[in-house]
Amino acid sequence: MGELRVRVTQDSASRWRRRGGEYATLREALEVAEPGDTLTVRAGTFREAVLVDKPVTLVAEEGPGSVRISPPESAVRGGTALTVTAAATVRGLVVEGSDRSTPAVLLTGADGAVLADCRVETSSAVGVELADGARAQLVNCVVENPSGLGVRLRARARAELLDCEVTAAGQSGVAVLAGSRLRAERLKVRRAGGAGVLLADPGTLAELTGCEVSEVRGSGVQAEAQAVGRLTDCTVHRVSGNGLSLDTGAELELSSCRIHEVPENAADLRGGSKLTLRQVTVHGFGRGALSVWDGGTKVLAEGCRFHSAQGDYPALWVSDGAALELADCALDDLPDALFVLDQGSSAAVRDCSFTGIRSSAVSVSGGAGADLAGCRIQGAGTGLWFRDHGSGGLLTDCEIADVATGVIVTKGADPVLRDCTVRGASEAGVYVSAQGRGEFEEVRVSQGGGFGFHVIDGCRTKLVRCRAERNARAGFEFSEPGPVAEGCTSDDAAPLPAVPGVPAPAGPAAPAAPPLATLAQLSSSALPAAAVIAPIPDCRPAEVALAELDALVGLATVKQEVRTLIDLISVGRARQRAGLKAPSPRRHLVFTGAPGTGKTTVARLYGEILASLGVLQRGHLVEVARLDLVGEHIGSTAIRTAAAFDRARGGVLFIDEAYALAPEDGGRDFGREAIDTLVKLMEDHRDEVVVIVAGYTAEMERFLAANPGLSSRFSRTVTFPDYTADELLDIARAQAAEHEYRLSDATESALLGHFTAIDRSTGFGNGRTARQVFETMVERHASRVAHLPSPTTEDLQLLVPADLPGA
Repeated sequence: MGELRVRVTQDSASRWRRRGGEYATLREALEVAEPGDTLTVRAGTFREAVLVDKPVTLVAEEGPGSVRISPPESAVRGGTALTVTAAATVRGLVVEGSDRSTPAVLLTGADGAVLADCRVETSSAVGVELADGARAQLVNCVVENPSGLGVRLRARARAELLDCEVTAAGQSGVAVLAGSRLRAERLKVRRAGGAGVLLADPGTLAELTGCEVSEVRGSGVQAEAQAVGRLTDCTVHRVSGNGLSLDTGAELELSSCRIHEVPENAADLRGGSKLTLRQVTVHGFGRGALSVWDGGTKVLAEGCRFHSAQGDYPALWVSDGAALELADCALDDLPDALFVLDQGSSAAVRDCSFTGIRSSAVSVSGGAGADLAGCRIQGAGTGLWFRDHGSGGLLTDCEIADVATGVIVTKGADPVLRDCTVRGASEAGVYVSAQGRGEFEEVRVSQGGGFGFHVIDGCRTKLVRCRAERNARAGFEFSEPGPVAEGCTSDDAAPLPAVPGVPAPAGPAAPAAPPLATLAQLSSSALPAAAVIAPIPDCRPAEVALAELDALVGLATVKQEVRTLIDLISVGRARQRAGLKAPSPRRHLVFTGAPGTGKTTVARLYGEILASLGVLQRGHLVEVARLDLVGEHIGSTAIRTAAAFDRARGGVLFIDEAYALAPEDGGRDFGREAIDTLVKLMEDHRDEVVVIVAGYTAEMERFLAANPGLSSRFSRTVTFPDYTADELLDIARAQAAEHEYRLSDATESALLGHFTAIDRSTGFGNGRTARQVFETMVERHASRVAHLPSPTTEDLQLLVPADLPGA
């Protein structure tokens, strides 16, 4: 009889007729064990193949690694060292295998086996395999299999891998196939010979949290044939292939993940696959961050950052009919940022920033389309290049700054740009040639080193209410007939000589300057009247804007504060012109008060008045809140804040609910970074932007205390009181008059009573509440009058007490 090495212990529920004992082999112990028993294994090596077909617990007596199962080839059942067919628990064992045609560990039971603190060291086809329909959990296990797969899930298998490591697999680290399901937490896959994680076949689903894939000789995660994967807080890096590979309808969703140090593409998609990225960081890629191919293939990226490319390829490549959607993403330090190619390919880009792009930020060709809204491009060779026939897109509220050329349109391309800005281009702001077209509406080009708008080759470009100022060569240059300009202005435009058929532009004459569009303007046959460029008109006189301020309901103290500040500035400038010393009051303001008290309206008028006095260049209002200034990751907040400040250059930056940048329990909140950035910008560009911060009184005191230099930047605080009931009635009267309604005397009395009794706690909106009440009355009036058989004109206009809310 051999040495006693396995002790079988009955649990408390075992049958009385059986006794525990000690056995020389695992096979003998398992034969006598019954469900619920514990088999405690002494340290040593067992030269036998083990079959666990009962729900027992198998545990190494001296802890993990002290017991090794290493059967000789002649003793291996079908080549498998450990087979578990029941809901058993195996803890602390090392399993060795050597048959390259079978798995070292085979789990087949549908009731859920558990491997804990085990190590599989094998040269087998698979390290650990779950057979069809099997259920199992691996906890703190290591699988090493240089000859084959690490872990494989077959059809409809279900597995949990918790705190496990798959290392040195000869093929894929983890393969999830044929409709099986995997949930993995803190899994590490390293040094695999194929994909780190392979997902294939319809119904397959893998959910990975806190996992890492690195040093694999293939793709980090490969999904194909309609498989689905969801990764949260995972890292894929130092792989020899793509970080992610998707094909044939596969879908991957990544949240708060990182992909870096990838020599190929961070993500390569084909065959109608879909990728969703949220708060993902991608950097250090050799080819592209995203390479998206084929019709039906789609990528959605929200709040992501793509930066620091290692190669010379476009970071984002969309072709062959694929689609890309970006929202609130940052792209920086790249050779080219976004290329969209081929008919049917599209890119929709919203609220994204492009910074430090060595060549083109956005390139569109081959009939593709790119729509951009609220995007910022700063520092690039070319901001946007629409290259050829059929290529185009819609750009709204975009800003391009510090580039060589802002927008290029060539060879029949036809984009539409609305309400966009190009600033500081070293060459042309907008350049159109070679039958390019394009429509530019309310596009502003300033501070360029060349022409603002340069259209050659007779291109039939349409420019509507475009504006050019402070461009080194000229605002507009049309070398040949073809462009159409409607309502466009330039600071270097001069009154035209009288030419038959060409009326002189309206507006005050500008100082003499080099003529614009010289060849076109001097010949009535060369350019139609629509292409005339007018001088930039003067601002609305300060008296007109002040009259509009005075016409606002209530706000007596606010009006007096603003008038006092305007008087100081106006007299100060007059003293300067007279050679006297002038006071230099700080123009930045704090507006305090409840919502709906007119803060935004007053800020707009204040900017317009300052522009009319020559204090500001444009006087426009840029309204932002915390969401517009604060990013989700380190560094993005400063970029957003600077971009908002740049948009406000020459005007007013109005920060509503500014106290949200300094929450009471902010800790490491990024709002502090926005405040610090703002303070520096206000100092560096003190004469270019007026900053107004607004919010509730108590909260604004906390905001001003958030940075030592913040309170000193603001000259005064203007308090906006709540509207009285009489003032709310005046607002409702004005709304009625504007929309051609009439209030009866009884209605006005009922309204006054309504506004007197209204709840002024949380939710009260002052002027906004008055407007909402009026809108409700209009709706109730419509419901009432619609049932009248033949309503008169008076019926259609008169609002009665029954139309009030709650009446």
